[in-house]
Amino acid sequence: MKRIIELIEDKMKNSFKEAGYDETYGTVNISNRPDLCQYQCNGAMAAAKSYHKAPIMIANDVTALLKDNVVFEKVEAVNPGFINITLAPKFLADYIDDMRKSDKYGLEPCGDVKKIIVDYGGPNVAKPLHVGHLRAAIIGESVKRIARYVGHDVIGDVHLGDWGLQIGLIITELEKRSPELPYFDENYTGEYPAEPPFTMSELEEIYPCASAYSKENPEYLARAQQATADFQNGKRGYIALWKHIIDVSIPDIKKNYDKLNVSFDLWKKESDVKGYIPDMVEMMKEKGYAYESDGAIVVDVKEESDTKEIPPCILLKSNGATNYGTTDLATIIERIRLFNADRIIYVVDKRQSLHFEQVFRCARKTGLVNDDTDLVFVGFGTMNGKDGKPFKTRDGGVLRLETLIAEIGDAVYDRIMENRNMDEHEAREIAAKIGLSALKYGDLSNQASKDYVFDVDRFISFEGNTGPYILYVIVRIKSVLAKYKEMGGDIKKSMKILPAAGKSETDIYLCLSKFQDCIMSAYKDNAPHKICQYIYELSNAFNSFYHDNKILSEENEERKESFLALLMLVKDILEQCIDLLGFEAPEKM
Repeated sequence: MKRIIELIEDKMKNSFKEAGYDETYGTVNISNRPDLCQYQCNGAMAAAKSYHKAPIMIANDVTALLKDNVVFEKVEAVNPGFINITLAPKFLADYIDDMRKSDKYGLEPCGDVKKIIVDYGGPNVAKPLHVGHLRAAIIGESVKRIARYVGHDVIGDVHLGDWGLQIGLIITELEKRSPELPYFDENYTGEYPAEPPFTMSELEEIYPCASAYSKENPEYLARAQQATADFQNGKRGYIALWKHIIDVSIPDIKKNYDKLNVSFDLWKKESDVKGYIPDMVEMMKEKGYAYESDGAIVVDVKEESDTKEIPPCILLKSNGATNYGTTDLATIIERIRLFNADRIIYVVDKRQSLHFEQVFRCARKTGLVNDDTDLVFVGFGTMNGKDGKPFKTRDGGVLRLETLIAEIGDAVYDRIMENRNMDEHEAREIAAKIGLSALKYGDLSNQASKDYVFDVDRFISFEGNTGPYILYVIVRIKSVLAKYKEMGGDIKKSMKILPAAGKSETDIYLCLSKFQDCIMSAYKDNAPHKICQYIYELSNAFNSFYHDNKILSEENEERKESFLALLMLVKDILEQCIDLLGFEAPEKM
């Protein structure tokens, strides 16, 4: 189903052509003066130079050919040469009715299906998920869902960090605390214990302790760095400890992602690509890309056009250990070989932009990807407290993600119980859904690259541009439809959307007609905030319509059915959009 603006443009371009002008001047935009018209074409202004003719004369020539077109109620030329467009009510209503009956509400299937991998997790094992993991998870989940809805073949990968210094730090701290463990005995040849020598809660204490100590003790840090190199080179006891760390960590990580309604198709780890690294490094050496610098193996990635310093990409450190750049490059190799990826999207803190610039340049320079393979960096800003600084707990610590989710759920629960008497179990279930909407919408409604202030009170409000407000609109529609059924009505019967009888009805039709544009724009720009903008606009348009019309008491049966068909379409589109954002609406609030 063609987008409505394409249908309008087809008519406008044909009219330009018939009037003797190039059809490319017939581009149409949504009006920036909705008080005057719905759409506008400024092509006559641009054509004036080419045809040495006053813009208003060109506009008059074009509009004269559109006077009787069934698509338009009014097409007028306005000085100095604008063309203002208002759609015919029947054309607009028929278009909305066709959307209602179409698959994906008229969104056309993508012609060129891409294999897309979205890398949007990136937590390190041995550490609990905290607020710093929030944005990657929920932005990435939405980017994945949007691309999949458009019709592409999309894989979400958590890409766990399990091959870096944090493992060496844990090993070093464990040896310091329990040197008698067999993992540290060079002469031990037996089987290592099946049970880990630590629980997840103990592991969560060990890592920050080791990390903090390493910053104050250079000798300890050097031991941890050597332990990292030894572990990466296959030291038997260290590999056994590494496996314990993964076995303890992953169930805890999965549990917390589940609470966010975030899922991954692949639970790949940095370590999964270690087998690619030796051949990759050797290839880069043989082809003259990689060379030794201060004992490390590096690849220059700077370009003549650079206006700032771009350091070399380090493949191997001087002690032989790899780093994030090495495993990221090897992961690209794996994603091309195993999945034939056309596009790889990285949803990562924008402060890592230099790192990914180095990795992308190295991958292209050394031929790890084809020229037509897209490597996309979606950098996000920080979630800040009301003081404008990165979000912390009251005592200055990093807030665990599960604590944040629970605190928002509790705040919503308290608000629900203030206003009504509800069964506690039911209230908790509803509060969990509303809380998740508040958390996700509060984040996703901001452009990803920008920092934002995390404000629980504002996010859980049932008024304004918030997740709970969107859910309230959906629940309000569900309530109207339920009452209609109680009155003996059948919402499954054939209904038709009629031409609008008032401004609020027209406004909601116009808003619905933007659905395809919204989805495609959100997909092309990896921008979930555009869906938030759209559903906020649609929710406001619906509320105006709802207050202007007595839906269930409408005496004209055809008009009532048109209202109900419209309500169902609004509800379905809102529910589809919030699913793309990663949350759902309760049955009541």
